Amino acid sequence: MGRGLSADEKRVKLLEIFHETKDFYQLKELEKLAPKMKGIVSQSVKEVLQSLVDDGLVQSDKVGSSNFFWSFPSQRGAAITAKVNAGRALRKNGLASLSELKNLTEQERVLRPETADRREALASLASKKKEIAELQGEMIQYGACDPTQVEAKRRAIFLAHEAAVRWTDNFSLMRTHFLKQTGADWASLQIYLGICDTDEYESIA
Repeated sequence: MGRGLSADEKRVKLLEIFHETKDFYQLKELEKLAPKMKGIVSQSVKEVLQSLVDDGLVQSDKVGSSNFFWSFPSQRGAAITAKVNAGRALRKNGLASLSELKNLTEQERVLRPETADRREALASLASKKKEIAELQGEMIQYGACDPTQVEAKRRAIFLAHEAAVRWTDNFSLMRTHFLKQTGADWASLQIYLGICDTDEYESIA
């Protein structure tokens, strides 16, 4: 069994059909012609054709409800020339940008000559940056002693204490009201409900 055609070989052979016949085709027609004329598997014709259209080597247009494809030898040359010109323009722009960057670099060198004082200043700056980074690391480690965090914790403790006092007062009022309404004995009710001594809670305030 012979080796199958590569993707590039399929592109070349499918393009040859257009250039040799100089005719217009629909996809279904190409799927029938390609296997007979060039040995291209019909199932791959659509994908190969689309790649040629994407590269500008094959033109397409819709007439009514049908899509027609065509390509002439002169179109291939025009497409290649267009790509070459685009590449040259891109290279020209790249060289211009590179030249501009070189000029800017040279200007900066003139404005900031490499002197002993400048080298010393840069070394000092690097040292200070390193020292600041180390101090910031220490501050994170000792964050518990940060006055802002200490104040936040103090405030949280105060609010928690206030809430405990408020709920203790509510409990005392509810207990008094319940005992008056029912005439029950608190000690007996404690035993019945399994409630521990409340003196410690009442002393929170």
